Amino acid sequence: MAISLGSRHAADEEARAEVEVLNSRLEKTSQLTKKIQASLGRLEASGKSVQDAVGPLYGNTQKLQIIGTNIDGILTAIDRIRQPSDIKSNEEEIIRRGPEKAGLSAFLGSVKRVSQALAQMQQTNLRSNQQAAADLSRLMKAGNTQLEGHFQRLLQEDSQKVEPLYFITKDKPFPMLSQDKTTRLGLISSHIAAVSRQNRTGDSPILQAYANVRGPYLTQTLQNLASASVNTARKTNADAIYRRGTNGMATYAKGMEGAFLAEYDNICALFSRDEWKKVFNLTCQGAISELARTIRELNTHIKNNLPTDCFLAYEIVEVISTLSSDLETRTGELKPSFAAALKPVKETAKASLGELLEDTRRRINALQTLPQDGAPVPITTETVTRLQTMVEFLRPITGIMISVGDGGWRTNISAASSSDQIPTLKSFDVSADGKLIFAKYCIDTIDTLFNTLEVKAKPLLRGRPVFGIFLANNAVVVDRMIRNSDLAPMLQGRLPSIEKWVKQGEKFYTTPWAEVSRNLMDVTYTNRTSQRPPSGSAAAIDSAAVLKGMSSKEKDVIKEKFRIFNTTFDDLVAKHKSTHMEREIREIMGTQIRQMIEPLYSRFWDRYHEVDKGKGKYVKYDKSSISAVFLSMA
Repeated sequence: MAISLGSRHAADEEARAEVEVLNSRLEKTSQLTKKIQASLGRLEASGKSVQDAVGPLYGNTQKLQIIGTNIDGILTAIDRIRQPSDIKSNEEEIIRRGPEKAGLSAFLGSVKRVSQALAQMQQTNLRSNQQAAADLSRLMKAGNTQLEGHFQRLLQEDSQKVEPLYFITKDKPFPMLSQDKTTRLGLISSHIAAVSRQNRTGDSPILQAYANVRGPYLTQTLQNLASASVNTARKTNADAIYRRGTNGMATYAKGMEGAFLAEYDNICALFSRDEWKKVFNLTCQGAISELARTIRELNTHIKNNLPTDCFLAYEIVEVISTLSSDLETRTGELKPSFAAALKPVKETAKASLGELLEDTRRRINALQTLPQDGAPVPITTETVTRLQTMVEFLRPITGIMISVGDGGWRTNISAASSSDQIPTLKSFDVSADGKLIFAKYCIDTIDTLFNTLEVKAKPLLRGRPVFGIFLANNAVVVDRMIRNSDLAPMLQGRLPSIEKWVKQGEKFYTTPWAEVSRNLMDVTYTNRTSQRPPSGSAAAIDSAAVLKGMSSKEKDVIKEKFRIFNTTFDDLVAKHKSTHMEREIREIMGTQIRQMIEPLYSRFWDRYHEVDKGKGKYVKYDKSSISAVFLSMA
């Protein structure tokens, strides 16, 4: 128990010692806090004193910085004011010397520096720089003007006309600008274009400068080909039909295509893409105007010789349309220009369709006489020859036919109603078949020929037989010429319209032969006591027996029939042999007459040849001899 009290007393003493230590530390902390508070009070008082002292000094420093910045701006402005005078004095000498003496590279650099300085000066808008800006503007304009002149002089050096036939005959490309020239010209073109865009003055003047040099070059280069196209159209024989390829227009077009394509390549190398169209059209217009003048001159010649030279119009339409399409494919340009140039001859080509029909009528009506032997007239051959020649120009002809339309040749086509544009799919019926329309035109031409010949021949050819042979002869000439030419495939199935004229001619020609056959008709009386002649084989007929049952008067009638037949038949045979007949017509007519008469005569002869008892006084022909006559007629 004594031990337990002693232990608790020791613990209490230890706790009191720890409390005393803590109290001692707390007192020291309070003293330190008071010292810190005193220090903070003294620091706050010192800071206020420093702020009062430093504030005015900071404000003065800011003012000094603003003054320094203003001074620097003034110095910079002074430098800018002095700079134009320095640039003018530095660049004026180079620009005054020009690009030839100073060198293109140095000259371009000088002009560009002047341009940049002027642009900067215009941005500052300082009144003191107005005079300097005006001086720099004049200096820049002078430099650009010299560059334009230098551009033209450089271009002119490679723009002497060339002989196009050399390049055409040797199949060589037309010459282009040299690489060195292209490089220098391209630098000038790019600079002037940039200046124009900067100043917003529209197209670069270099475009027109280029066209002013290269346009005449193209025109002069192609001039001889234009002249040759006109000269080759002149005729030594006024009636000669134009033959494909004998005019120089195809060569002219080939030369134009080569020269234009070379020029397009030059332009693409010198100008930006957005400038190609304008400069190419400007450059080519002079040469196209010369082409238009040439076509107008040829058109006048064609109009004056339309029946024979309308084919030249078709060829020109084909050649220029092909040229236009080829160039449009390569360049995308010039189609409207070519369409305008082609318009006069194209209208003549359209009008020629109706004019040729009218010419056929006019020439037939002008005939004073017709062949009295029924021979075909030259106009028939000439009319079909025209159609055969048209087939040689089938490509342009079919296009013209579609443009005119089915039957459109029967009406006058007004030039004023047609478009200046080369036909597009919208300008005619796209479902139309040009060859089919041409076939209809051919049949219309043939009908016009025969209708007019029929009207003309009726009063001029005496007698139905000659009139019939005349129609048939002309028809077979037409039929033969068609079958032996390229017209045959297109007119296949339409030849019956020609055959009807052969049939009509056959009808007129065989009319008197039909009257002859009537004399071979006899009357058989069935109520006679004598036996009726048996029908069937001629060998079964006994002529003597037939005559035995006839009266003298009846026999005289038979004799008269033989006499009339002999006289009429001989006369018709003589006329037949003296009448002009085409080989096919002679065969047709001979066969038709034989089929009409020989069976009747053979029957008549079988029954009545004993009427003159073999003396030949009335019965001139036996069956074999008359058969020989028929054979000689075919």
